[in-house]
Amino acid sequence: MKIILSRKGFDSANGGIVSPIFEDGTMISFPITSGDTDTYDSLYYNGIPYSKILHDLRYKGGNHCHVDPDLDLSRRAKEIDGWFPAFGQRDAAASYLKNLGVAPGDIFLFFGNFHFVECKNGEYKYSRECGDFYREKDIQVIWGYLQVGEILSAPEKQKEAWWHPHSTDKRTSGTANVIFKASERLSLDITKPGAGLLPFDKKRVLTLEGATKATWAMNEVYDTQHIYGKRKNGAKDPIKGLYYAGIWQELGLMESDACTEWARSILL
Repeated sequence: MKIILSRKGFDSANGGIVSPIFEDGTMISFPITSGDTDTYDSLYYNGIPYSKILHDLRYKGGNHCHVDPDLDLSRRAKEIDGWFPAFGQRDAAASYLKNLGVAPGDIFLFFGNFHFVECKNGEYKYSRECGDFYREKDIQVIWGYLQVGEILSAPEKQKEAWWHPHSTDKRTSGTANVIFKASERLSLDITKPGAGLLPFDKKRVLTLEGATKATWAMNEVYDTQHIYGKRKNGAKDPIKGLYYAGIWQELGLMESDACTEWARSILL
């Protein structure tokens, strides 16, 4: 199987703040602001709307958002008939995945920018100066996964996921739009669903301890010699760290036993 690292959620260009890690280890990847129909008012964590948490964390953007990947039905205020976990892409990002040869059985690992938060007097605030690097700094963490069960390429098939933003006429009419429907079960452990959210664990942190969030701890499964495409390591200390500069969404990792075992360790 192929493993694909996929960057999703708020960043400096989309949202302007980082997503929260709560005291119970729950990670919420805030879906980016968009012109889609879903809103932050309609998404919840423990009965609290995302819009309230966003307000506390000083978010300044709009209320409509792009819920993609859509991995968790329970966060929605309303049930969706026929819902299934899915992830969409289009244009250059979709073409990159097509060129990789992404197929059923391959696994997306979603990561993004996070920071621990505390709730004091009913208000959420980012944790600061607590003496723990992982709690007081912005970090990049793997927060969710999707194993591909079916690839919906034809517009009529994409319409089956009528609630998903990549099923809109605007996107299905494009030349490169795709929706990846999750498998029923995770092949690495069939007791787990084919897609879902992950709680915080240091093993899921990509960021090198002591470095800025986008500099990762060195790992051969995603170093420059074991990815698809040509990328340079721009880290200040390329022996310890790995930094892939630029605006990119997906990073395909070359298949190997080591890569599969790394993914297993992240997921299980």
